[in-house]
Amino acid sequence: MRFAFRSILLLLTLACTTAQAQLSIEITGGGANQIPIGVLRFAGEEALPQSISDIVEADLQRSGRFRMLFAGNVDPLPAEVAQVNFGDWKNRNADALVIGSVVRLADGRFEARFRLLDVPKQTQIGGVAFTLGAQQVRTTAHRIADVVYEKLTGDRGVFSTRIAYVVKQGSRYELQIADADGVGAQTALASREPIISPAWSPDGTRIAYVSFENKKPVVYVHSLVSGQRQVVANFKGSNSAPAWSTDGKQLAVVLSKDGGSQMYLIGADGSNPRRITNSGSIDTEPFFAPDGQSIYFTSDRGGSPQIYRMSASGGEPARVTFDGSYNVSPRVSSDGKTLIYIARDGGRFQLKSFDLASKQGQVLTDGQHDESPTFAPNGKMILYATQIGNRGSLAAVSSDGRVKQRLSVQAADVREPAWGPFFNN
Repeated sequence: MRFAFRSILLLLTLACTTAQAQLSIEITGGGANQIPIGVLRFAGEEALPQSISDIVEADLQRSGRFRMLFAGNVDPLPAEVAQVNFGDWKNRNADALVIGSVVRLADGRFEARFRLLDVPKQTQIGGVAFTLGAQQVRTTAHRIADVVYEKLTGDRGVFSTRIAYVVKQGSRYELQIADADGVGAQTALASREPIISPAWSPDGTRIAYVSFENKKPVVYVHSLVSGQRQVVANFKGSNSAPAWSTDGKQLAVVLSKDGGSQMYLIGADGSNPRRITNSGSIDTEPFFAPDGQSIYFTSDRGGSPQIYRMSASGGEPARVTFDGSYNVSPRVSSDGKTLIYIARDGGRFQLKSFDLASKQGQVLTDGQHDESPTFAPNGKMILYATQIGNRGSLAAVSSDGRVKQRLSVQAADVREPAWGPFFNN
């Protein structure tokens, strides 16, 4: 079958300006029980400006779920199941094999076809044909890697998703958007004043953030399709910490317009602000649960910063975290089962996960200054900000703590990551 690429993927690029620096990713830890897999060069892919098979292989390796087997120089390159030497791959203990082909079409576009093979059974277990232009090679490769990942792990792949983050170089701040592998970075906003707290809308077409360009924190919603933006919260005092409702119609924000930092619900167009917390404490960092029925947030109402949960329509909050005296920045996995947050322990600020059913916690990182965690939309990886040396950078860790990555931009501070949602086809 064939897939048409959503126009939004192109519009996201067109609505932003090209960034000068891109994230580089270093894998610093691997997962357990990796699936041994080979990715062969696609027959005919030399006609493309980039190698599809190289990108697919890099995606799978970066996930930590696969052990990549060196393909070597296979000649001729197989494009059909009958052309594969399964005996050779069995001897190399391969569980799976990716083969493919690229053909130029009469209209100047290309057809890229791939097949995912079960080596022990010598059968095809997946395969898709994509029609693409020369500028869609990376998008196509990520889609192929997503299919392979899902077929072999049972979890949806996130290689086609995008991430947002803030880069500071000198006195310039840039809100950048890139593919999940850090490539193709585009600048959505540049400013001489800080930009913080980017948050993706559920459909991935908008980003809310806080900008200090007016010498105070103001919440904006920025369309990635048109490049236009709108002020959502610019009340007296501070306007901060935007979080999208699951239907994309509202934002939870933190305002100090009535004294103290309290949480409000406000329309995504800035209409009808409604206060939902009423305490003499600081209530901040809201995050909607995946079912949209509750909001997790940080509050010091108990004497120290802890995570609380309340109904999305308001009401009495319930405390969630009790271990330690400092727990902030709550985020919940897409299945609603796992809470992550930043915990302070002995002067170190580290990322911690918490099983909401069993109430068991696990420290996932060993850094000194971790902050701003954000789940991948499949819940299997977590992106967060940290400090390496005297420079801010991003890092990623799997939800079980085994796979670790570092993401950095040369000669720049990188902060405030936000992992975008799945694109629906």
